[in-house]
Amino acid sequence: MRLKSEIFVSALVRRVFGLGSYAAVLRKGAGEAGAIFIRQRSRLGTETLYGPAPQSFFDEPAPGRLFEIRLENAEAEAVDAALAREIRFDPDCWVVEIEVDARGDLFDVTA
Repeated sequence: MRLKSEIFVSALVRRVFGLGSYAAVLRKGAGEAGAIFIRQRSRLGTETLYGPAPQSFFDEPAPGRLFEIRLENAEAEAVDAALAREIRFDPDCWVVEIEVDARGDLFDVTA
């Protein structure tokens, strides 16, 4: 069974703060099962956008939340535009911003 979105986001924010870095919830979505988008800012001024990986790509259900890279090393305006499209499609989604040098094991990303 998958964690509720609000619990996953809360845990992510706490873990990022635990690393001595910054995290913020930019948009609250549906508490139970809202899609989560993670906006990672780098020191160089570029951003990486992670979104939920399509579950249809996997033979068996993933045990936790799995993300895919939607944009990598992009300008903030490109990330803003991508998030605006996602919000129009799914107004119940979450947007979390993190500022960490390396994502590490904060969340799982598909290959």
